[in-house]
Amino acid sequence: MAEQAPPQELDAEDAKIVTLARSARARTGAAEGAAVRDTDGRTYAACTVELPSLRLTALQVAVATAAASGAEGLEAAAVVTDAAEVSADSVAAVRDLTAAAPVLRADAAGEVRGVLR
Repeated sequence: MAEQAPPQELDAEDAKIVTLARSARARTGAAEGAAVRDTDGRTYAACTVELPSLRLTALQVAVATAAASGAEGLEAAAVVTDAAEVSADSVAAVRDLTAAAPVLRADAAGEVRGVLR
């Protein structure tokens, strides 16, 4: 799935999940922060988990939290990362709930660098 150029201006709801993802990453010093918005408008933020027996991307944790809270689908997802692309495992977690949810990739400053649709 090819990444598209970011929109000229984010709508307020997408800007909110980018901000939540930045905050999760900054709070913990993790490699990535992520946030998702479910189809009811609820948001879930998370960071990378790196334990000896468990490794999850930030987006996997955010999606798992949404699913565990009863979310039936996602409107959008955001990942704050230094990586040049969102990992396939992260995207797969989003697609498990909603095939068409956009995944925003932002840098540490919160600047959206690309969108997967």
